[in-house]
Amino acid sequence: MRTDSSPGTLPAREHLPAAPAGSPVLDVVVPVYNEERDLQPCVLRLHEHLERTFPYPFRITIADNASTDATPQVARRLEARIASVRSFRLEQKGRGRALHAVWSASDAPVLAYMDVDLSTDLNALLPLVAPLISGHSDLAIGSRLARSARVVRGPKREFVSRSYNLILRGSLQARFSDAQCGFKAIRRDVAQVLLPLVEDTGWFFDTEMLVLAERAGLRIHEVPVDWVEDPDSTVHIVRTATEDLKGVWRVGKALATGSLPLDRLTRPFGDDPRDREIMDVPKGLARQLVGFCVVGGLSTLFYLLLYSGFRLFTGSQAANALALLISAVANTAANRRLTFGVRGRGGAVRHQAQGLVVFGIGLALTSGSLVALNTANAHPAHSTELAVLVAANLAATVLRFLLLRIWVFSDREADRPGPTAPGVPAPSHGTHAPDPAMPPASPFRVGDAADGTWRDATPRLDPVRRHDTDPGETR
Repeated sequence: MRTDSSPGTLPAREHLPAAPAGSPVLDVVVPVYNEERDLQPCVLRLHEHLERTFPYPFRITIADNASTDATPQVARRLEARIASVRSFRLEQKGRGRALHAVWSASDAPVLAYMDVDLSTDLNALLPLVAPLISGHSDLAIGSRLARSARVVRGPKREFVSRSYNLILRGSLQARFSDAQCGFKAIRRDVAQVLLPLVEDTGWFFDTEMLVLAERAGLRIHEVPVDWVEDPDSTVHIVRTATEDLKGVWRVGKALATGSLPLDRLTRPFGDDPRDREIMDVPKGLARQLVGFCVVGGLSTLFYLLLYSGFRLFTGSQAANALALLISAVANTAANRRLTFGVRGRGGAVRHQAQGLVVFGIGLALTSGSLVALNTANAHPAHSTELAVLVAANLAATVLRFLLLRIWVFSDREADRPGPTAPGVPAPSHGTHAPDPAMPPASPFRVGDAADGTWRDATPRLDPVRRHDTDPGETR
């Protein structure tokens, strides 16, 4: 599993600007392996549908990954015949490898793919990509398991598909309904940051991409589809299922150990342009308050259990100090991960040290309340002690949140780039400052993120040359 950091935090979603004439807004990739019979009918049908119904410029890219039959020749003939068709040849097999390579090299702001058998009704294509064009969503998937989907397929594939999605829900807490439908789309700015984290090169590529996107908080739009099973499908169910289960184990292990820098994929809180015009509103405050309250409630219960246990063997002051110390360490660790989204071991010792300072303040408040209680009543009831401690802890909790936010974990907010004015590139995270004399980069140039701050290292693919076409074929 890759653990290298991705290039940077994603910018806020925005509606794609109007593309210049001839510049494709959508690039539909058709990955193929030995599909000499089905490729031409698929591309002609897809092209006719897009010409008739799609309101933006588009491109169809045939990604031939190591076919050994006449598929490359068919692809070249289609490229020569239709201006909006491109053909790429990869020398290694793997649908995930093909999608990764072509998507990484594409200059279209919206990237999609579909299986060559066109089992999914093409009327779902515009609803699939519309939320990505509008800026509402980051990824979109066709779902055969949504309530309004209409599906015709055999019982074996139905059982395998539903069982696999149940496994994903139980093991990886996936909330999307259909990981395997060959009908998906993604914004290019998201793909440039997400794809370097996706390791699989085969059929599990889709699942891994969706799981990582969902865990990072990206928005996945689902479209119910009409889907008819292709009886001539060459997918090997048992082998594919085995590889998928291996992928589930690998991704689950990486997520459990926190080895993936998913915080680099997060969108800004309140990424609607109207939200960014509101001044003096702390980012993420609502989400942090909810997380802190949940952690605080659990920590209070944990503290009271510890105090009650220690009180059986020692005095009230010692029991309070021990219970508060243990619960404070657990509270800092939980708030670090769940409330303020800090992952990895970097800064953990410093955060715990600062948390102990916060603990000392809480100890002073609670211990002072016990001193005041014992001064007023030499032998207070245990229930009275608990009530006083609860009230003191509530006061300490408010102070703890403020200190955690503005002192202990304030570097999380400082590291995040703030919003920039339209047309102004965001500050670079690299070591070289941008040249002020240089014009801003085009938002959809190959290899650049949407904010123009980085370049992807994936090599660009060269299209199959038209002069490589079989001399005997017609133009």
